[in-house]
Amino acid sequence: MQLTDTHCHLDYDKFDPDRADVIKRAKDAGLVRLLVPGLHHRSSKEAVQLAESNSGVYAAVGFHPTDLDEFSEETFQQVKELANHPKVMAIGEIGIDYYWVKEAGQRAFQREVLKRQLQFAQEVNKPVVIHMREENDEWFGQASIDLLEILTEWSRDLSGTLGEKPGVLHSFNGELETAQKALDLNFYIGVTGPVTYKNAEKKREVIKQIPLDRLLIETDSPFLAPVPFRGKRNEPAYVAHIADKIAEIHFKSPADIAEITTANAERLFAWGD
Repeated sequence: MQLTDTHCHLDYDKFDPDRADVIKRAKDAGLVRLLVPGLHHRSSKEAVQLAESNSGVYAAVGFHPTDLDEFSEETFQQVKELANHPKVMAIGEIGIDYYWVKEAGQRAFQREVLKRQLQFAQEVNKPVVIHMREENDEWFGQASIDLLEILTEWSRDLSGTLGEKPGVLHSFNGELETAQKALDLNFYIGVTGPVTYKNAEKKREVIKQIPLDRLLIETDSPFLAPVPFRGKRNEPAYVAHIADKIAEIHFKSPADIAEITTANAERLFAWGD
């Protein structure tokens, strides 16, 4: 059974003691590819270095909405140069975060940087990995409204491959209506560990309505560990537990979900093997 983790932060210092073992455990668990997204220029460089030195590991580069303190023309140029690397498959993790960022001016800056990074993704013809988090972790709010408005405007100018598969809403935590609007723009929906939590029935109901050919599975390691590892450090090998839960939700076998989501990731990221 082949699995893919389309979002894991293996560059984080929590993996410093045993990063090589974590990658080996992932491969032993059947993972054939891992995508490490950048959060800023330094993290993006580390993601590329991990991809260079490990088969099956790939990178995305970009500025996360809560990591814009060092965003400048110079640091953005560094990210742009990294994007030329053959193992950089996407621009991300980019997006909107109103959970941690409250001030109106800072939120406006997030939206401005997001638009610039989306434009860059279009220039290099690479899909995007989108982060979206509402204030107070609500299911729907201004972050969803602003993000969909920006993505809709951006999508109007897309054509070809990028128009058909522009990116993924990473670790989706929103209303079905929001997901449907993203699907209408041809986006994929990323599913992470919380779908396995006892109190996540609403999330499971949303995922149940998402077509299987538009789902990706992600760990978001070292965060959001699935049951039975909740509260511990997450790692890519645990993506199998997310696949198991999606299989339960969609009345499929875990092997079916592994095959489908791995094929979905292949279509979106094209991996460059």
